[in-house]
Amino acid sequence: MTTWDPQQYERFSDLRSRPFGDLVARVGAERPSVVVDLGCGNGPLTLGLADRWPGASITGVDSSEAMLERARSLDADGRVRWVRHDVSTWTPSEDIDVIVTNATLQWVPGHVALIERWLRALPTGGWFAMQVPGNFDAPSHRIIREVAHEHRRAAELTGALRESPVETPERYAGVLAQACDHVDVWETTYLQLLDPHGEQRSPVLEWVKGTALRPLLDVLDDAEREGFLAELVSRFDAAYPRAAYGVAMPFRRIFAVGRKG
Repeated sequence: MTTWDPQQYERFSDLRSRPFGDLVARVGAERPSVVVDLGCGNGPLTLGLADRWPGASITGVDSSEAMLERARSLDADGRVRWVRHDVSTWTPSEDIDVIVTNATLQWVPGHVALIERWLRALPTGGWFAMQVPGNFDAPSHRIIREVAHEHRRAAELTGALRESPVETPERYAGVLAQACDHVDVWETTYLQLLDPHGEQRSPVLEWVKGTALRPLLDVLDDAEREGFLAELVSRFDAAYPRAAYGVAMPFRRIFAVGRKG
């Protein structure tokens, strides 16, 4: 099981939150009664759903107790019900109006079958909205794979890698079209300008330490981890050079929104 660090994840909270805002902006539900955020993480984005739909019952679902503890600490008024559950085995109730899942399904093998099951359970007029990173061919992920394959514990590390964990936009559009009378699928590449003030040795490393590197770092001991990270930094320096405005890290994301028809 991957160990999640809320503090590391929050280091780029502004950049991580922007795709969520772009996603839910395309959800046309006006006054939903029940909204669920699958893979809610550390909570602030789910609390944003409570701001948008103050009359709805909001539930945040995540498998990480550390993330949920952070979420509960931010929710002083108890506006959200925080539930620990594995998304891969979660089953929707019949009264759900909106399902949102943001930057989560890339961690769930076979998630297309889950989407199909969730769509079948949604009532007519219900909304489904998802976003997944589509950057697994980016230099950052290629470098991680290279260093993992070269490591003396390559067999264990490569077992923790995710080579192609998401589908194409066309595939997601086809899945939603089977159940939805309104389908909206797109992709966006954000040019993320990291660390403009030069405070971090390797901002790309800090970014991937919050997400893509978590399963690999869990495999290594402290000494191995130090050497592994040092090798990544040297290669990230070449792939992502620093400029006057910071370090540019292009990041592609895939979005899909549907209304059950």
